[in-house]
Amino acid sequence: MSPSAARLSIKSIMIWLVIVVSGSAMLLSTLVTNYLQHAEVKEQLLQNVRSLADMVASNVRPIMAITPSDLDEEMSRSDQLANMLQGLDSFPDVLNAHIYSAPINGQTPQMLALYTKSTSIAAESKINDLARYFTARLDEDNQVIEIIRPINIEEQTLGYVYVRMSSESFFSYVSGTRMVQVATIVLIIIAAFLVALKYGQMLANPIQDTNLMLQKVARSRDYSLRFSASNVREYDHMLDSINILLSRVEEYISKQQQAERELQTLNSRLEEEVNQRTVALKSANNELIQTLEKLHQFQRQIVENEKMASLGDMVAGVAHEVNTPIGLGITASTMMLDRLAVIDQQFKGKTLKASAMERFINESRENLNIIYRNLDRAAQLISSFKQVAVDQTSEEAREVNVKQLIEETLMSMRPRLKKVTHTINIVCSETLNVMCKAGPLNQILINLIMNSLIHAFETVENGKIDVIARLTDDQKLKIIYKDNGSGIPTSIKKRIFDPFVTTKRGQGGSGLGMHLVFNLVTQALNGNIKLESEEGNGVEFTLTFPVTVKKP
Repeated sequence: MSPSAARLSIKSIMIWLVIVVSGSAMLLSTLVTNYLQHAEVKEQLLQNVRSLADMVASNVRPIMAITPSDLDEEMSRSDQLANMLQGLDSFPDVLNAHIYSAPINGQTPQMLALYTKSTSIAAESKINDLARYFTARLDEDNQVIEIIRPINIEEQTLGYVYVRMSSESFFSYVSGTRMVQVATIVLIIIAAFLVALKYGQMLANPIQDTNLMLQKVARSRDYSLRFSASNVREYDHMLDSINILLSRVEEYISKQQQAERELQTLNSRLEEEVNQRTVALKSANNELIQTLEKLHQFQRQIVENEKMASLGDMVAGVAHEVNTPIGLGITASTMMLDRLAVIDQQFKGKTLKASAMERFINESRENLNIIYRNLDRAAQLISSFKQVAVDQTSEEAREVNVKQLIEETLMSMRPRLKKVTHTINIVCSETLNVMCKAGPLNQILINLIMNSLIHAFETVENGKIDVIARLTDDQKLKIIYKDNGSGIPTSIKKRIFDPFVTTKRGQGGSGLGMHLVFNLVTQALNGNIKLESEEGNGVEFTLTFPVTVKKP
């Protein structure tokens, strides 16, 4: 609770509430009354000036209607009109008055007479602006109101009356009324303050007494104390509820003390049982830890065996693949040795002919070409196998050409791949060179391809595998591996990367191939692997892992 909130009291809230409500109500009432009064005074002022102008027009109408021949020779029309306007001295608010003639035959109206109060200044002529003042107008400061009224006889306009009158007396009355209203508001607020002070104290006293009583209960912790009735009915209801609460607290404390005594007894018994169970749990936990360590060791051994088995299959296949070109080389060299023995015999017996020598040279050249081609083929196979074998047994990162690495992996699997009619397409830039761990990547590709050959293409004759490799925007290598095989069954899709998950249980499948792939991607390459597959629609693996890009 903030300090400002702590200083509030019911009495102060009551006082402020009454003052704000009563003051707001009076202020709103005063504003509405002033607005209506101002509008009414303004309308009354406009009505008065119209009535005064109409009265002046009515008084001067007979003079305006007299023809020039009927005018008194001793007093002109203007003099008579001026004398008539002098009667406006009896109206203290009238400042100026003009009489204008009506325009006849397109002539400009003329000012016939004017009146200016002795305390006022002369008003400007309105001859050129008559139409503007046909409606009464207040100036911008609401100090003066002006109007022009026509002098008519039987729908004929004889002239115009201009009246300029002060509005000061009217608005002075409004200002006086406002002062009275402000004084009334102040008196009402003072009265409301006194009433709120009295009744606020009446409301605050019972609460203060209650607070003191609660503090006493809190200090002494004597919940047998009870509150007496107050002079406010609502407070009595609250005090009754507090008394009930104190009774229940007293009862609860009594029960709690009894429960604590029983709990101490139970705790003593429980400590003995816990000590016994702890000893047993430690023993069981040690056995569990040992079993778990053995399980992890066994799992690592199985994974390593899986890698070595894969390497062993590759060695056997490469040995078989190398045997073919070496055998051809041996055959060609044997034939060449036989021909050489014949030529040597003829040479020693001096029966060697030029044609036989020429034929021997041609056959030797052909056999040497056969020997060279097959030895070169064997050297390439051994080199690829050596690189793959080194990569699989090494954890060091090296600079590799990604497309060349994929092709070397396929070459090491050639003994297995040439037995099937499936096609493998590589989509990768020739110049994509990166620094990464080649061994784990090689093992991943081997496992994925073997997985497709064993599972995906079990019932497919002409399968298709696509291996797509490219760099991402954040300098990571993304490899997309997909086939058009039978897909992964829904029953094992969510568990495909778990160990010992296979559809070839009892048929030679260990269920560790995809588990090894997952571990190599996430641990050896620090990347991630995603799977998309629908049963019957092939499979797609997306591998993404960080690399260091090397410019070609």
